[in-house]
Amino acid sequence: MKKPVIAIDGFSSTGKSSISKIIADKLGIVHLDTGALYRGITWFALQNCLNDNDTINLEQLFSSFPLIDLQFKNDEGELVLYLNHINISKEIRSNEVSDNVSFIAKQKEVRDFLLQSQRNLAEKGGIIMDGRDIGTVVLPNADFKFFLTASIDERTKRRYQELLSLGIEADENLVRENLIARDKIDSEREIAPLTKAADAIIVDNTMLTKKETIETILSYLKK
Repeated sequence: MKKPVIAIDGFSSTGKSSISKIIADKLGIVHLDTGALYRGITWFALQNCLNDNDTINLEQLFSSFPLIDLQFKNDEGELVLYLNHINISKEIRSNEVSDNVSFIAKQKEVRDFLLQSQRNLAEKGGIIMDGRDIGTVVLPNADFKFFLTASIDERTKRRYQELLSLGIEADENLVRENLIARDKIDSEREIAPLTKAADAIIVDNTMLTKKETIETILSYLKK
């Protein structure tokens, strides 16, 4: 029997990735954090494709796609992102990447570059994929679709704590401003905007713990 394909979309810092990972472990399926792929390309651009004024040169980035090899590798039970065989799992969580990832993710060329590889991974089933356009664009025929949301205050607190736990200096007000800006860019971009699929189940976890959010999603999967 084919294992399910699950799509989880939602706003930044709603816990999409960490929640999806735990659900994947419980169900014995693969978790793919698509946001990490966009962060990986953003990090590559920041390292290799900057103009003299430190802005990202998109044309240089697009022409560099053949040089980009993004792979998830199993590191002690956890899928870790490698760029050209280098572990960049910490680097992609930096403030600099966060400030630029929405700009990179709205580029059609970038989304097209990643789209087919994401679909190929889901063909055999047994995968939970999280991002911003999984249920609407990447996997419109997913067996289950969820959309996570939470208040901006709660998401700010979560993101701030995440950065501190990674040893990254952060200012809570700047974190809040970054999230608001990313929400606007992600929701208003022309290509694959962040939006709830018509058949997705909304889970507002403002007042829910991570465990409660996971239990809520699992309750739908078991029906």
